[in-house]
Amino acid sequence: MRRQFLTSTTALVLLWGAGQAYAGMDEAKTFLDTEIKDLSTLDRAGQEAELQWFIDAAKPFAGMDIKVVSETIDTHSYESKVLAPAFTAITGIKITHDLIGEGDVVEKLQTQMQSGENIYDAYVNDSDLIGTHWRYQQARSLTKWMANEGKDVTNPNLDLADFIGTKFTTAPDGDLYQLPDQQFANLYWFRYDWFNDEKNKADFKAKYGYDLGVPVNWSAYEDIAEFFTGREIDGKKVYGHMDYGKKDPSLGWRFTDAWLSMAGNGDKGLPNGLPVDEWGIKVNEKSQPVGSCVARGGDTNGPASVYSIQKYLDWLKAYAPPEAQGMTFGESGPVPSQGTVAQQMFTYTAFTASFVKEGLPVVNADGTPKWRFAPSPHGVYWKDGMKLGYQDVGSWTLLKSTPDDRAKAAWLYAQFVVSKTVDVKKSHVGLTLIRESTIQDKSFTERAPKLGGLIEFYRSPARVQWSPTGTNVPDYPKLAQLWWQAIGDASSGAKTAQEAMDSLCSEQEKVMERLEKAGIQGDIGPKMAEEHDLAYWNADAVKKGNLAPQLKIENEKEKPITINYDELVKSWQK
Repeated sequence: MRRQFLTSTTALVLLWGAGQAYAGMDEAKTFLDTEIKDLSTLDRAGQEAELQWFIDAAKPFAGMDIKVVSETIDTHSYESKVLAPAFTAITGIKITHDLIGEGDVVEKLQTQMQSGENIYDAYVNDSDLIGTHWRYQQARSLTKWMANEGKDVTNPNLDLADFIGTKFTTAPDGDLYQLPDQQFANLYWFRYDWFNDEKNKADFKAKYGYDLGVPVNWSAYEDIAEFFTGREIDGKKVYGHMDYGKKDPSLGWRFTDAWLSMAGNGDKGLPNGLPVDEWGIKVNEKSQPVGSCVARGGDTNGPASVYSIQKYLDWLKAYAPPEAQGMTFGESGPVPSQGTVAQQMFTYTAFTASFVKEGLPVVNADGTPKWRFAPSPHGVYWKDGMKLGYQDVGSWTLLKSTPDDRAKAAWLYAQFVVSKTVDVKKSHVGLTLIRESTIQDKSFTERAPKLGGLIEFYRSPARVQWSPTGTNVPDYPKLAQLWWQAIGDASSGAKTAQEAMDSLCSEQEKVMERLEKAGIQGDIGPKMAEEHDLAYWNADAVKKGNLAPQLKIENEKEKPITINYDELVKSWQK
């Protein structure tokens, strides 16, 4: 991998000319001719004008060696191997864009925040850390940076209003702390061809009394999972569901990435529930976390949360391939594309490119997919006005420990890789859409039929219900690692769903209590509430016009509802 990286980078540097001696518009034109061509929302004159601005703004920093880091996904590989050497050729600023595991990015970030040592000049880290960055005040407010020290290196054509994810990277103080670089959602995935098969439709209707279609609620998802599991299609036994269950850090993302919100955990509110979010963490009117357990008005171990974990366990055991229980996130990801899975509640759209490769059992001979993405179904506790799923937003972050000149040079590179000049091309490579102008670009209208509903979803009004972890989480790195351990105990059978979530909320509160005692987050850090029972906190929520924590619903198997996929897409277009 390392050798291949060097070879491709060397080739590009030779092609575009390297170092400050050659940096300038000739290199910019070569880049536009060879790499961008007509894949941009700017015309050629607009592209050249934008790159001329980068050339001029970069002059004071030419020859500097700048180091940035991100996790390893296709989008960032493209930045590291193609855009970083191009930026170096055009501006003379030498960029090393490291690719490491997501957990390692957070670890390096934490180390720099704690030590003050400048490990990297900029980080692409998930916007899930927005509550952490705001409370610790170790990250620069980009709002203040762009208006003050960073004004001379802020692209006048940046167009923040064009980014679809800035509300996720804005703190309660109204400032922007992170700039989105890539984003992708977790959506429902299903075999469109199987759902439209006349025999499957007739058999389903005969058995369940309603039409086979995209499930609107978990009750219908469960029926569809049962219907397909064990059914023979094209000579193969198929399954009605896919998931993973190994006790591993990736099991944590499976749940912090908004599984509880899909069930109906927390309060109404977009992008995140308030005062109780989808992690079950409650804040007061000053955005101070006051608890996670039901005993303090939180919802991490409330009925909606426990129901969500129990459904996960039941479905994994009854309707997924037996080996799924021992799989991690990475191992389970490719399974639906192998052609034996009818539907999956929880599919990251970052994998779209790997689901549309020619020759796969889930791709037609003409290159169109046999599958589609649709909005995820919701659980029995879910109410209109709540978030419905997760959206990952990897975002550029500048730490205060980075010297100003290095932060300025890194900020130029960050803006280059999200610029209108390159964003359409980059989005075609990684399919991680960040700009409205890119989503609406004609090139994506042309490509949409081969992407299984991804573009239709991003152009739909439904997308606002998908959001990352919000600002209620006071220390994402410390709290996120508690999830896989607690839920792993439920997955392995060591604890019941209720016991696992009781343990999780208790561990989250221990971290919050330590933060409160240390006073490290000042007057926006945790301030723990008094303890009462569920009935007390539910009555208090209802009195204030809120929901969480909800009381247990006796019959959690509600009336199943499905919708025809093609009708759903038409309704978005209206």
